[in-house]
Amino acid sequence: MKARTGAALVAALMAMTGGAMAQDVVRHKIPNSDFPISQAVEIPAGKTTVYVSGAVPSVADEKAEKGSLAAYGDTKTQTVSVLKSIEKTLASLDLKMGDVVKMQVFLVGDPGKGSKMDFSGFMEGYTQFFGTKEQPNLPTRSVFQVAGLAAPGFLVEIEVTAVRP
Repeated sequence: MKARTGAALVAALMAMTGGAMAQDVVRHKIPNSDFPISQAVEIPAGKTTVYVSGAVPSVADEKAEKGSLAAYGDTKTQTVSVLKSIEKTLASLDLKMGDVVKMQVFLVGDPGKGSKMDFSGFMEGYTQFFGTKEQPNLPTRSVFQVAGLAAPGFLVEIEVTAVRP
């Protein structure tokens, strides 16, 4: 009798766990806003979380002075470069940009903009990858202005967290 009860309990627990694993990630929009981020993201039990290290831009102009701002481009150019790098890293892990649930963005003040971060330039690059018709999934996101990054010409570094579907 105890063996049957125990087996039934195990079967019930496995069924509940299986149901939780079948759930999808839930993305909560910001109420009354079309801003392209999620207010919150819920990740159901049983999903694998993948943390992707910060990525920095590739050289955009080989002829420019090594390590200079001109070598890497403006904030928009650097954002697109970084997000392409992240997209490639995710693909190598069998993930896509739509699997990103959290993003942290570090922007250096642009000397050409009074040493203020170029948030609009960042957004021009970001919206090529998130909130599009092809890729509507929006991550939660924080954007910080920082004093500097690893190379003097870097204006952008981005790290993401993704969830395996």
